[in-house]
Amino acid sequence: MPSPTASASAAFRPHDHDRCRGQALTAARDLCRARGLRLTPARAFALEALLESHRAMTAYELLDRLRGAGLGGQPPVAYRALEFLVEHGFAHRIERLGAYVACTGGADRHPAAFMICRACRAVAETALAAPAPELVRQATASGFSLERIVIEAEGLCADCRAAGV
Repeated sequence: MPSPTASASAAFRPHDHDRCRGQALTAARDLCRARGLRLTPARAFALEALLESHRAMTAYELLDRLRGAGLGGQPPVAYRALEFLVEHGFAHRIERLGAYVACTGGADRHPAAFMICRACRAVAETALAAPAPELVRQATASGFSLERIVIEAEGLCADCRAAGV
C-alpha cells in the first residue's frame, strides 16, 4: 500500500489516482492471499468503492452501490464487508462522520490521524509516531489501559477554501 507520507498529501493534492487505487487493490489482494483471508466479491467491491476517491463513505452509501452491483441489498452485507476491511487494516472508520475510508498507510495496524474536509468530506490519513503522548501518560498514571486512540481533525481543504466554502 502507499506510504503514509505520500497518502497524507494525496487526498488534498492532484495525483495519479488510478495508480494509487490500483496499487492499493493489488496490495490488499496480495495480503489477503498471504494471510489466508477470503476477499469475497462483496468485500472486494467495498474496498474498490472506498478507493474510488479519498472521501468518506457511509455504510448506506456503500449498500446502495452493492445493491446496484447485484451483491446484496440488506444492511448486514455492507456492514460485514466494512467490518472485515477495518478488522484487517484495509479501511478505517471515521468516527466524526460515521463513515469509512480506505487505509492509505499500509494494512498493518498503525496509529494514525485523519484530516477531514468538512465541505467535501475528503479524508487524508497521516501516520503518527507517538499518538497523544500526554493522553498516554495520563492514562498510564491513572491505571487506565488505552486500547485505541482516534484523532480526527476537521477543517477545509485548499480546494474548498479557494471555492469560498
